[in-house]
Amino acid sequence: MKAIVLEKCCKAEDLKVSEIPVPQVRPGWVLVKVYAAGLNHSEVLLRMFEADNDYINTPIVPGIECVGEVADPSDSGLATGDRVIALMGGMGRSFNGSYAEYALLPSRNVFKVDSALDWLSLAAIPETYYTAYGSQKECLLLRANDTLLVRGATSTVGQAAIQLAKAIGATVIAAARRESSFEKLKAIGADHCIIDDGCISDGGLPVRPNKVLELIGPKTLRDSLLTVSRPGYVCSTGVLGNVFTVQQFDPIKYIPNGVFLTGFFSNFPTQEAIDGIFSLIAKAHIKPLYSKVFSLDEIVEAHTLLEKGGAGGKIILKI
Repeated sequence: MKAIVLEKCCKAEDLKVSEIPVPQVRPGWVLVKVYAAGLNHSEVLLRMFEADNDYINTPIVPGIECVGEVADPSDSGLATGDRVIALMGGMGRSFNGSYAEYALLPSRNVFKVDSALDWLSLAAIPETYYTAYGSQKECLLLRANDTLLVRGATSTVGQAAIQLAKAIGATVIAAARRESSFEKLKAIGADHCIIDDGCISDGGLPVRPNKVLELIGPKTLRDSLLTVSRPGYVCSTGVLGNVFTVQQFDPIKYIPNGVFLTGFFSNFPTQEAIDGIFSLIAKAHIKPLYSKVFSLDEIVEAHTLLEKGGAGGKIILKI
């Protein structure tokens, strides 16, 4: 089968299509015929910085998510031909992932979906919409009467979060760095748009949110904690600001009274959560968002764009 195999850290232009054997199925694992895979920034970090570390089992086929059909269900309880999505759990890092025509994946990370969406639209969902949905449902306990501030709203997770929050019935404030993004954000459901200058708590909000989805990360986390009403919830999910930790973190002084700080880790999806996402998407007639589609043979172009940014949304690898 055709696959992208990462031997070591490399540049985007070093990626190429290889021929490797179709994986042999074994108990506890499912063989999936991959139709499409969403690309993620973590795969750029793997290629550029992580592949040479001992905890990455190189040579490795990258890719932390995919959509396709069950080719061999083994003992999973799935059936041959079932439409499935798969994500996380070590995909593309501990074992071969989705940049291939077939992927052998742990059954616990493969989920049957009942959806008539085309493969490309389906491929926009797994990691992106699960991260947004999990942050809102498990961490922010988002309800219809809430006001949610999405910080990093133009990101793929940010856009998905706006769509899902509006489907729930919440009022959504979208924060972005450029006013030119406002029209697009309002088109997908944002009620208000504001410029994020790093100091949103200083004022200028049309209404004060009681919940914040923090996708910039530690760089603006303190400001988000100061922005919410009391009681308020802040969920730190992303690190778009490229600051990964809070230095000399003192929780007593850092977290204001009456504010609840949580974080979402997307490594443990469940069938219940996946069913919840697809139910909400179907109920609200949400159109999954993606911006660019590349073939496996165009992996260099795909990863170059992923690395540099500017795609304007999710990049899909069509297998």
